[in-house]
This record gives sequence, structure tokens and C-alpha cells, in this order.
Amino acid sequence: MATLLVAGGAGFIGSHFIDRLIARGDQVICVDDLSTGTREHTEMHADQPRYRFVEADVCDGGIEAAVRGSGSMRFDAVVHLASPASPPAYLARPIETLEVGSRGTHNLLEIARLDSARFLLASTSEVYGDPLVHPQVETYTGNVNPIGERSVYDEAKRFAEAITMAYARTYGLDVRIARIFNTYGPRMRADDGRVVTNFVYQALAGDPLTIFGDGSQTRSFCYVDDEVAGLLALLGGDEPGPVNIGNPHEVTIRAFAELVIELTNSRSTIEFCELPADDPHLRQPDITLAREALGWEPLVTLRDGLQRTIAAYRTSSLG
Repeated sequence: MATLLVAGGAGFIGSHFIDRLIARGDQVICVDDLSTGTREHTEMHADQPRYRFVEADVCDGGIEAAVRGSGSMRFDAVVHLASPASPPAYLARPIETLEVGSRGTHNLLEIARLDSARFLLASTSEVYGDPLVHPQVETYTGNVNPIGERSVYDEAKRFAEAITMAYARTYGLDVRIARIFNTYGPRMRADDGRVVTNFVYQALAGDPLTIFGDGSQTRSFCYVDDEVAGLLALLGGDEPGPVNIGNPHEVTIRAFAELVIELTNSRSTIEFCELPADDPHLRQPDITLAREALGWEPLVTLRDGLQRTIAAYRTSSLG
């Protein structure tokens, strides 16, 4: 049994990640300020003696005392999943997003350093920006507009990667960096604002599916169970990363919209809107490193994952 601190554990991926930790017998301290995570996710394990939830902001100076509690708890691993992740969320909280990538990451790294714990950073494919290399490999340094609106998220994650590696070089901290690509599945908030929830809810309501741009831009969607399996493989493996953890199956947004309409049996039409600034045109992970170093690759097809997701959305409020 290991003791893990999971920051952002009330979020979409975080709640699924904690499911797996609890199932394998670990002790988990979940910390989240609930700005984008949901309290319902923290209540799923409230009756578990190996689980404790702490409502706090990882950017606060007192975060270490808050997560350790009144005892002398020490952590075997610190997992940093805390950050707004959808464009509406980070555009609405630009300063907070930059702070959680900088001050929040620093605070969590300090906890890991004091405990000689392994540190896992959940970074993002957004560090590649609007890529000029396709598919994206971990050695590619990206094409990011540092002053664009989206930069509050892109640069927060790039800084988080930089300070994580600085701790590894300066203090010998045992670190892991995952670059997460588009992830979807049950428990995404209805108002998440990303393409999967937008399309599914529009289709279920019979509303037009809104595509930004002409729909030729591509994304690669990874079902959440596969994503969590990849993160756990990275956390438990010997590869420090960065490692792309995503599904290499690439699809255009237009084709994705048509698939959602088909699987929901919807009569929705498709409408096209202006493409937001700095929206990446191509997104596809090269997962050679994940396959070779971690023995991981996604197993759930897009059609199967969407069917599971739609079924969950039909029966859940997704609060």
C-alpha cells in the first residue's frame, strides 16, 4: 500500500485516477479547491478509510500543513492534476491558471522533495501549440504563441514542466511528466466546453452541432480508462518523460461530429462558426515512447468509447 497526494482529484481525470488507486489498496489524500472539480466526485469514496478529501488551493502557502493534517503523514507519490483544462475554464481564470502552473507546481514539488516522493506532473499536448511537426513526438519543442489568449494554459504547463525538471536536476527528485491529449468519458461536466461534451449534449438535445472553423482540423481522443492506465504505467515505471499519453487515432472534427450524430441517433445538423485564435490545426500523439518504455497503448476504440460516454450522459446529470 502506498500513500499518494492527488492534487486536482475532484476533476474529471482525477476522480477516475483515484478510483484505480483506491481499488488497488492505496491510501489517497485528494486536494482540490473545487473551482472546476465537483464535490460529487469527492463523495464517491467518502466512506473509504483510506481516502481523505481536503478542500484547498495548491497555490496557498499553507497547503503542506493542510494535506498532512494533524499527524506526520508522508507521501510516497505526489500527483499534480490540478488546473483548469478546458478553454472556457482557463480563459475565465487566466491568472489562476498561470498560478496553479507556477506557484501550485512549486508547492507540490516542495512536498515531494521533503518526502523524497515520486512526483507526477500531468502536462498537456498544448505545450506543442499549433504544431509544425506531425504527429507530435516528445522531442518537438512546440509552436506556441506566448502572448495569445490560450497561452495562459500552454505556458503554465510549459513552466510546470520546466520547474519539474529543475527539481529533478537540482535535488535529484524522482519525477514523471505526462503529456495528456484530448481525453473524454463519463464524469465530464456538462458545461465543460470541450468538443466531446459540446457535441454530445447538442446531439442529445437535437440542437445543431457547432464546429469552429471548417471542421478539417484534427484531434486524437483517448477514453478516460485508457488515459488513467497510461498515467499509472508512467507513475510506476522507470521513464521520467515527458511521455505522450494519448490515442494516436486521428480524426477530423467534421468526421467526429458526424459520428456523434450517428451514435446518438440525432437529427441535429452541423453549423460552422469562426475559428478561435491559436486553435491548433493538427493534434496526434506519437506514442512510440509509451509503447516501448511503459508497455502501454490505448485499447478502447473511439466508437466504443463514445458509446459508453453517450450512455453515461443519458443517465447522469454530469454534475
